[in-house]
Parts: sequence; structure tokens; C-alpha cells
Amino acid sequence: MITPTWSLRRLHALDDAQIDELAGVLIDCVEGGASVSFMHPLSRDRAAAFWRRVAQGVAAEERALLVADDAQGLCGTVQLVLDQPENQPHRADLSKMLVHRRARRQGLGAALMRGAEATARECGKTLLVLDAVTGGEAARLYERLGWERVGVIPGYALLPRGGLCSTTVYYRNLGGQLEHTMARLIPSQGPPDNRLQRTALRVAADPERRADNRERE
Repeated sequence: MITPTWSLRRLHALDDAQIDELAGVLIDCVEGGASVSFMHPLSRDRAAAFWRRVAQGVAAEERALLVADDAQGLCGTVQLVLDQPENQPHRADLSKMLVHRRARRQGLGAALMRGAEATARECGKTLLVLDAVTGGEAARLYERLGWERVGVIPGYALLPRGGLCSTTVYYRNLGGQLEHTMARLIPSQGPPDNRLQRTALRVAADPERRADNRERE
């Protein structure tokens, strides 16, 4: 077993030095071919501008930001987009899971994902959604960690040096909290509604009933 050379923590605010270090991680990932919304070459100014926008969301508690440090500084990160539409208070998007090439093959990606899931639970989120380049290393990691594959969107985005790639959508039900979430979203308002609430909970907890009752758009 490889002994980790890094440590994880959650940041509730970002200073200029941290923004600069995170910009370096993002630039390294883009240079390495990661399709993470940016084209190569990515300037440090553009990378820093992205992290300043993230910092605003973190300060507003609209995002949760986890980072990993090694002896050379910040070497990995992942985000949870907590701010969702009012009919999706139980959900968060997981985004920008980035690991600097110097810190790869050490289990950091898996650790960031587990840390993100733990943070989501702390924030009251029970459903996570993400997308990844189809067939890429990140997609394989998510599948190993138990994320459920929804489907593939062909020609979704450009790779950093050009050429279209497909994306695969995944979700993660954090488990053990479904009934709590449904009970919170369908509050009791008297005997008739209690019966509706119990029915909704039974359907939500039974995968076969969910499939039978799902309407196709």
C-alpha cells in the first residue's frame, strides 16, 4: 500500500496564494489532456479568473471546495455545486475533480471523491451527479467507486487540443438517507397527506416501483 504524501481539507475561503496554486493545478490538467471546460494553452490569468469565480461561490456557501496539499503545495481539488433549483434541495453537482500529474497514482482521486461524498452528506445532500469523458481514467475511477452510469452524450465537448469527445453522465445515491429526504420534502399536513407521504416513501425506497411509476418525457 502506498503511503499518502498528501492531506485533504475543506476551504471556506480562498486567498490569492491559494487561487494561484489552484490555477497551476488546472493548467497542469489541461496540459495533460483533461477535458475540463478549457482549451490548451490555458493562460494563468484565465485560470486564476476561474478560481476567483469559484471563490465567490465558496464564500456565498453555494459551493463546497476540497483541496489536497503535498510537500509542494496544492495538488488536487474537487467541488460540490450546492446551489440548486428549489425543487432539488437534496442534490449537488460534483465538478472539477483535478489531480496534478505529480500526485497521480497515489489514490488521491479516490480520496477526493470519498471526501466529496462525506462533505455532501454533511451538507444534507443525498444525490450527486457528474459527467466525465467517456472511457477516460476519471470515468473508470467513478465506476470503481460505485457511481451509476446513466448514459453517453456523443460529441459533447472538445478535448484541450481539439477533437470532439463524448461524455458519460453518472449519479451517486448516498444511501441511508432517502426516507429522511422524502419525509422532509413531503411534510405531513394531516391524515390524508400522511397516507400520500407513506406511499411516496414506499415507492422511493423500492427500485422496482420507481421503474414502474416513472413517466417518460
